[in-house]
Amino acid sequence: MSNSALRQEARDLRAKGLTYDEIKKTIGLSIPKSTLSTWCSGIKLSQNQAKRIANISKQRLVRAQQLAVSANKQKREEYFSAIERKYTGIEKAIVSDRKNILIALALLYLAEGSKGSVSRLTFGNSDPKIIALYLALLRRAYEIDELKFRCTLQCRADQNITQLQSFWSECTGIPLIKFYKARIDPRSIGKRTEKTDYKGVCRIDYFSANIYNELQVIAKIITNGPLAQR
Repeated sequence: MSNSALRQEARDLRAKGLTYDEIKKTIGLSIPKSTLSTWCSGIKLSQNQAKRIANISKQRLVRAQQLAVSANKQKREEYFSAIERKYTGIEKAIVSDRKNILIALALLYLAEGSKGSVSRLTFGNSDPKIIALYLALLRRAYEIDELKFRCTLQCRADQNITQLQSFWSECTGIPLIKFYKARIDPRSIGKRTEKTDYKGVCRIDYFSANIYNELQVIAKIITNGPLAQR
């Protein structure tokens, strides 16, 4: 087929309302879209034809975006999996030595714990894993008197206090009898909780001035050490 005949066939197909991809498939040749655009210039499409082509282009764009999102998600998962494989077993280094446990505990308390009272440790968080980690480190580092624990649930007005306290009691291993009266955020009254998995904040008090002071000194030694120097 001559070039002029090929061009005419492409124009005829375009006049019927076909997309450039459909034209290439019908002709059976891989013709650059820029070439087809030049060949088909000046052809007026009907309103329905133009609408059909626009819808097809929109659907193609949506599929391309979905594929891009999926590809990026897979790359991200592979990236984090590689990091996880690289550092697999690092958690064992923490629990293998009491000094490492104390370092982890002191830094965690430095970041999330309260420094308002020297007679007790006060640690609060909404993440059950953070709470569990804190308690695991504390119980491994010291001989803990479980009777010295107290818990306070801080939640929103529309949440079920009984269910949340049971959840945190199971998470912490602290019996419900050791829970203070729950504190409701007054700013949440009349407002709906959007996050269905939000369990409120669990605040844990442990009455020991000695442990509190030790963790403060350990954190001070670390923050004043060579790693923190400019």
